[in-house]
Amino acid sequence: MLGPTGHTDTFSRDNLPPEDAWPGFQLDGFDYPDYLNVGVELTDRLVEQGFGDRTALIGNGRRRTYKELSDWTNRLAHALVEDYGVKPGNRVLIRGPNNPAMVACWLAATKAGAVVVNTMPMLRAGEIAKIVDKAEITLALCDTRSKDELVACAKDSKFLKQVIGFDGTANHDAELDRVALDKSVIFEAVKTGRDDVALLGFTSGTTGVPKATMHFHRDLLIVADGYAKEVLQVTPDDVFVGSPPLAFTFGLGGLAIFPLRFGAAATLLESATPPNMIEIIETYKATVSFTAPTAYRAMLAAMEEGADLSSLRVAVSAGETLPAPVFEAWTQKTGKPILDGIGATEMLHIFISNRFDDMQPATTGRPVTGYEARIVDADMNEVPRGTVGKLAVRGPTGCRYLADERQRDYVRDGWNLTGDAFYQDEEGRFHFAARTDDIIVSAGYNIAGPEVEAALLAHADVAECAVIGAPDEARGQIVQAHVVLVEGCVGDEAMTKRLQDHVKATIAPYKYPRSVVFIQALPKTQTGKIQRFRLRQDIQK
Repeated sequence: MLGPTGHTDTFSRDNLPPEDAWPGFQLDGFDYPDYLNVGVELTDRLVEQGFGDRTALIGNGRRRTYKELSDWTNRLAHALVEDYGVKPGNRVLIRGPNNPAMVACWLAATKAGAVVVNTMPMLRAGEIAKIVDKAEITLALCDTRSKDELVACAKDSKFLKQVIGFDGTANHDAELDRVALDKSVIFEAVKTGRDDVALLGFTSGTTGVPKATMHFHRDLLIVADGYAKEVLQVTPDDVFVGSPPLAFTFGLGGLAIFPLRFGAAATLLESATPPNMIEIIETYKATVSFTAPTAYRAMLAAMEEGADLSSLRVAVSAGETLPAPVFEAWTQKTGKPILDGIGATEMLHIFISNRFDDMQPATTGRPVTGYEARIVDADMNEVPRGTVGKLAVRGPTGCRYLADERQRDYVRDGWNLTGDAFYQDEEGRFHFAARTDDIIVSAGYNIAGPEVEAALLAHADVAECAVIGAPDEARGQIVQAHVVLVEGCVGDEAMTKRLQDHVKATIAPYKYPRSVVFIQALPKTQTGKIQRFRLRQDIQK
């Protein structure tokens, strides 16, 4: 049963899946009042609790205290409501790299009662259009350095009417910043319900058609009051750093929600390469790191040159499974724990994890308090220990797709099916085996093969193609394209580069095929269906 709402625009609640298609939510221990605004809880509430003078955000050459963050977000919220007409429940898209302004815009829109959609600056106009259409977004806030694709999207959109720039640098010299400059630092936040949708997390799925996962205000606090409190044991003295984009729920949790919930500090890097992460850890004495295994490998290599990571008390690894050699090298070289875990956009954040007192190589660990997990077969029957099957999980968060028939594929019998194959050992720990769908997981990014195929097929020289994930020591997997060229075209290095550049210009650059294999014909069934499994078999030989 849903609680009261503060939304006057009821689009999100109207498009929740039917309750009989929801997972079985287990909310014991997560009690919140009927009305709750997470933007307030992560800013003004901390000031009330005496954290006003403590550092909240570090980025772009300066520190911002909790009082400064509260004032900043309140001025922005005034501007959104008074100058741009944001109504409770309106969807607001925010586009930008990881920086304090991105966080401030998210918090301000949340205070104004909006349903926020955070997106990466790498997305192209066509990709943004799918999100805008799905969520019926009318207003977008964008770092002025990455407005072009969003403006191009708005020109052809029947929904998106306003694209407002904010300054992601330390200058604060863009339209939104100027409008907000003289606003009051006191803002009466919208009285949203704990069961009002606060965030739409988009995930492309296996088809490249985006799905929007709907997360309530209470959900954003649950992942902090559960995983971050129990597993990470966050304190106000912590300083967080990491590479995942704030547009991903993994990044939003690790670099905004978790630190701000407990009065800690978040260090935000626009270019979070491993060397930059090392530099920021050393400079700001970071204590908690969030990134993927590939980055930890690079950080280990950098330590050979004398990097000092002694301030870290814990490294969190997710996005892809943590290889045992990386776990062992990290713990041996640093003497610090590295905690592997698994999360999902549908679940919001990590729900199975190793612990400080219970971590082993090549294991994902045990369910976070409040969650339960099991390994099941195709009929949802639990399989014996040691048997590989589908991972099923339920707890205080779970999948609610926005108006999407795929809800009934993800949720069965009250359990969330994450699309991962796991097995459980005799001691109850969960071990990753493989993905059960066609998602390619490369350096922590989920990439839908069909979307890359569509981009390649738009090139005049491509007759047919099939995209698979190929094993890669550094990235876990890479996107590998098997391409049949138009007659007369030559499959050489120059063609490879042309196709790679074309994909980068068509969709987000991180999705481009790092490997291109030119073949005469694709393996197919008698009915013409491409047999991608045969391509995978060929690369394993």
